[in-house]
Amino acid sequence: MTDHILEIGGMAIAPGKRQHLEIPVAQLPTRTTISLPVIAINGQFPGPRLWLSAAIHGDEINGVEIIRQVLERLKAKHLSGAVIAVPIVNVFGFIEQSRYLPDRRDLNRSFPGSAQGSLGSRLAHLFMTEIVHHSTHGIDLHTAAQPRINLPQIRANLADAETYRCAQAFGAPLMIHATTRDGSLRQAASKQGIPTLLYETGEASRFDPDGIEIGVDGILRVMDLLGMYAHPLANTQFTSLEITQTKWVRASRSGLLHLEVKLGNKVEKKQRLGIITDAFGETMAKIRSPEQGVVIGHVQNPLVNKGDAIVNLALISEKPTKEQKNHDSQD
Repeated sequence: MTDHILEIGGMAIAPGKRQHLEIPVAQLPTRTTISLPVIAINGQFPGPRLWLSAAIHGDEINGVEIIRQVLERLKAKHLSGAVIAVPIVNVFGFIEQSRYLPDRRDLNRSFPGSAQGSLGSRLAHLFMTEIVHHSTHGIDLHTAAQPRINLPQIRANLADAETYRCAQAFGAPLMIHATTRDGSLRQAASKQGIPTLLYETGEASRFDPDGIEIGVDGILRVMDLLGMYAHPLANTQFTSLEITQTKWVRASRSGLLHLEVKLGNKVEKKQRLGIITDAFGETMAKIRSPEQGVVIGHVQNPLVNKGDAIVNLALISEKPTKEQKNHDSQD
C-alpha cells in the first residue's frame, strides 16, 4: 500500500486527518437508515493499517469502550499508517441489546459475505470491502456469549509468525492457539493473508474494567510493535500463558450450580470445581476437573441442565496431538 491517501466508503482521508464516516447498510421498516460507523485516522506518516472492530455480536460492549479509549489517545500527527475503527459493527443488535441480527442470524458466521445475500451476508461483504481490504492487520474485540464470562485472552493462529508476534506484544494473560470458525471475520481475514487477533474479555452487556484496561494497553502495544504509535508501556514485560488446548467441563446432572473456582484459578486434576444440587437439598453431584489447567471461562447462570458447558479450562498438563486442536473458540 504505497498510496498514503486512505479511501473508505468513497471518501478520501488525507495524511494527518481523522474522519468519522457513516457507510449506509440498510433501512429499517420505518425508513430509518442504519449505517456502519467508521472512525478513520490517517497518520501523518506512511505505515501499516490496523482495523479495530467490536460488537459484531451486538450485546458484547467491552470492545466498544476499548476502541473509544484507544481513539481518545491517538493523534493523527503522531501516527504512522492508519487506524480504521468500527466500534459497533452490528448496529442492529447493539440497539436491541442482542447478539444477533434482526433475522436471528449470527453476523460472525456470515463472512466473507455477499452483496446479494442475507442482511448478515451483505453487512459482512461491506465490512470486508470497506475495512478489511484496506488493512494490513486486524484486532477484533469480543466477550463471552451469554450467560458466560471469560478471562481476558487472545485467540489467534499462533502458528503464523506475524500473528504470533502481535499476540505476544498484546500482553493478555492468555494467548490461545485457536482454530477459526467457518464464517467468522477472523477466518475471512486470515484467508486474505491479514494477521488477525481476537481479544475476548468479560461477559455480554457488562463492562469489565480490568479487561478493558488490558485491551486498551494491548492495542497500543501492538501499534508500538508495528511502528505506528509510541506507547510508554511497550518495553514493560508481560508474560502471556501460551495455550494450545482448551476443554469445557460439562454438568453431570441438572440442578443448581455452586462454583468453587474463579477466573484465573489454577486447578489440579480431579480437583473439585463445584457442586450441583437440586432445589430441595436432597441430592448433590460433585464436579471435578478432568485435567490440570487454568479457569478461563465459566457459566454465570446457576441453573444448569445435564450436559451444559459450565467451566472452560486452558489445559497445561500435556502437549496435545494434532487431533486435539481447540474447537471452543467463540469468534
